[in-house]
Amino acid sequence: MRLFFSESEKAFFVRELSRNIGVQINAVRRELEILLSMDIIKEKESKELSQENELEVGEKLRKYYILNPESIIYSELQALLVKDKIIGQKEFIKAFQTKMSDVRLLILSGEFTADKRAPTDLLVVGKIKPRVLAKIIEDYEKEFGFNIRYTVMAEEEFADRRYVMDKFLYALFEADHLKVINDLGI
Repeated sequence: MRLFFSESEKAFFVRELSRNIGVQINAVRRELEILLSMDIIKEKESKELSQENELEVGEKLRKYYILNPESIIYSELQALLVKDKIIGQKEFIKAFQTKMSDVRLLILSGEFTADKRAPTDLLVVGKIKPRVLAKIIEDYEKEFGFNIRYTVMAEEEFADRRYVMDKFLYALFEADHLKVINDLGI
């Protein structure tokens, strides 16, 4: 359901859903039937979608599934998913604070703030253990349902880039962002 709400205008076919969420195809079909019976999603034929997009060979026979914004529980589900996302982000931040003690600056942007202009979703400044960071990112990518684009900098590199008004940092600070850990006083 999270995938449908994150890309509410997009129609998905069964194998695509299976690949995106990493679940066996039969389980996906079962869940789709439940969502269809509850009127949360709609089924569309390839020919209905072909007016909007050019379909390749083999795509003409597929059934697609798309979120139904006219469902009577649409707004309630959307609100629940927003709350779930906020709770997930709080757990993500807590994991950083407990496992990465030498982080001096942690900025969330991009997917976390729903701002597509941001060049990265996560900026981490400090002495970072790459394996620990990779594990935290990997764990939460599945939960959030998107790949986390992250950037790591040493404190000196960040200071140098900030001094010369680096294009990357400028774009990050211009986009919507949230300073979670800010021991640098920025």
